[in-house]
Amino acid sequence: MKTLALGHASASNRLHAFYVLTKPRVNALIVFCAVIGMFLAVPDGLPGAVTVFCATLGIACVAGAAAAMNCLIEQGIDARMARTRARPLPRGELASREVAAFSAVLGGSGLLLLHQTVNPLTMWLTLATFVGYAVVYTIFLKPRTPQNIVIGGASGAMPPVLGWAAVTGEVSADALLLFLIIFAWTPPHFWALALYRTADYARAGLPMLPVTHGPEYTRLSVLLYTLILFGVTLLPFATRMSGAIYLAAAVALGMRFIHFAWCLYRDYSDALARRTFRFSILYLSLLFAALLADHYLRF
Repeated sequence: MKTLALGHASASNRLHAFYVLTKPRVNALIVFCAVIGMFLAVPDGLPGAVTVFCATLGIACVAGAAAAMNCLIEQGIDARMARTRARPLPRGELASREVAAFSAVLGGSGLLLLHQTVNPLTMWLTLATFVGYAVVYTIFLKPRTPQNIVIGGASGAMPPVLGWAAVTGEVSADALLLFLIIFAWTPPHFWALALYRTADYARAGLPMLPVTHGPEYTRLSVLLYTLILFGVTLLPFATRMSGAIYLAAAVALGMRFIHFAWCLYRDYSDALARRTFRFSILYLSLLFAALLADHYLRF
């Protein structure tokens, strides 16, 4: 009985380790933005339930596979950083070959599901997103340039485009506006994290902006990109994609984000950087929720 109990616990721990590899909190935000894109793509009414379900599951699988591949490639770096050393690979909970197989099966299943039940365009765009994050960003950009987040942000900005393509079979100008919002959001979001994790990144040998250009330059960059983000978030209203509900939310959330960025620039502390980072996640979630609410309640 004791042996069976230990075996059950071991199996449970391994399943949890595979789950952790998919970065579930990040994946949840990715899927949320993709689903919003699906609903916004339908001018009137709701998207098909089967399409929403299959596209959501397929995108989640590929996003999880990309996260696992990122963990596999960066396991040496993760072992040197306090923020990531508790991940399954640095702790020795899983072998590299297991993670590679897991990523391949999970990602392949997601792509097959998208191709067979949604449409080929969504599958190809999702594959391109996987390659952009797991290969282009992780292998080539992150270890080589302090602009890794800016350039690599294109992959992270794709979820609403994937959702849009899943429902319509095309990528419209409105879908690209959603892409642009997340693309502009990514630098201030991630640089806020990098500011209070500068020593971690320096120890890992990664050329993040505060490591290569210093904290003051990074704080100014956060402020400037937050101002750019504010302007970008007004575009859906300017193009009549959204109405007054979204505009009110975009202005209120944007001013709050700018306030955080300004305080970060003028009177920095690690605690404030953490608050700014956490708020940036809430900001994006509420902004996209406002887009959805406005879509159905516009006046």
